[in-house]
Amino acid sequence: MIKDHVVVITGGAGLIGKEFVKAVVANNGIAIIADINEQIGNSVKEQLSQELQTNAIDFMKVDITSKESLNTAIEYLHNTYGKIDALVNNAYPRNKNYGKHFFEVEYADFCENLNLNLGGYFLASQQFALYFQKQGFGNIINISSIYGVIAPKFEVYDNTPMSMPVEYAAIKSALLMLTQYMAKYFKGMNIRVNAISPGGIFDHQPEPFLESYKKQCLNKGMLDKSDLQGTLIYLLSDMSRYVNGQNIIVDDGFSI
Repeated sequence: MIKDHVVVITGGAGLIGKEFVKAVVANNGIAIIADINEQIGNSVKEQLSQELQTNAIDFMKVDITSKESLNTAIEYLHNTYGKIDALVNNAYPRNKNYGKHFFEVEYADFCENLNLNLGGYFLASQQFALYFQKQGFGNIINISSIYGVIAPKFEVYDNTPMSMPVEYAAIKSALLMLTQYMAKYFKGMNIRVNAISPGGIFDHQPEPFLESYKKQCLNKGMLDKSDLQGTLIYLLSDMSRYVNGQNIIVDDGFSI
């Protein structure tokens, strides 16, 4: 369905990013791991290349908050592959103070985290869209969250050191409007823009959280990271050419 498509995945060395890389390769595409950590990125490239027995994985160091870094990456991809089919905005940059409880969040940290993440998504989309406009086609997929759609379920964090960061809610909800904005703005340019909003993804969280989450989700529990693969491939494929500006929610059973 996406044979020979060149798909750039920011944060491609992370938990979800690696699953996206696997999905692209499994569907005969070329997966580009775009990550700010060069050591980890190259390590993941080698690991997945061996695991999947493929030469269709590449790595490039990319800082999504730097126009120079993004344009260097775009130039490399154009010179190497002759095209770029899609950008998957999946990175999640944040500062060392990210994730504090509401009353402990400093204004400067709140602003910095929004700038790093939402600002980074904007900048990456802007620079790749300029390339897509010249190329005549392109596809942007933003990774949002169920918490960009519904109010937080704070009760699932009871008896754990975890919380639902206010920055996360602000970023993921704003990202959905940014998705719709770009989809409308790019009308007539043959550039599609969509978002995926998954529910909670299992990552060995504390047992009280997992149990509480399962109850809140009508006993369905958390998603496995691989559950997002099919949704990504659908949005990358030609089958979704009429889907634009949509938010695809990967249902986790949360009741609103």
